[in-house]
Amino acid sequence: MKVLLFGVTRDIVGEAALSIPSAEAGELATVGALKAFLRHRYPALDHLSSLAVAVNKAYATDTDPLDTQDEIALIPPVSGG
Repeated sequence: MKVLLFGVTRDIVGEAALSIPSAEAGELATVGALKAFLRHRYPALDHLSSLAVAVNKAYATDTDPLDTQDEIALIPPVSGG
């Protein structure tokens, strides 16, 4: 499972993308499970005011299912004026 990171999520993780091994990815059945997994591994993600997730280039909800072949993007809060 590939997770692309943007903005502050990239800063928190220290990389532009993560590759979650199939053994771990297989345990992550939903977007919500993936978010919990990532927040456990990178606790600073829990301090974001929001964190949108896209699966295969479409916004997803916490209950949406995941497949180990999915491409996921973490989309942090956007600020600006």
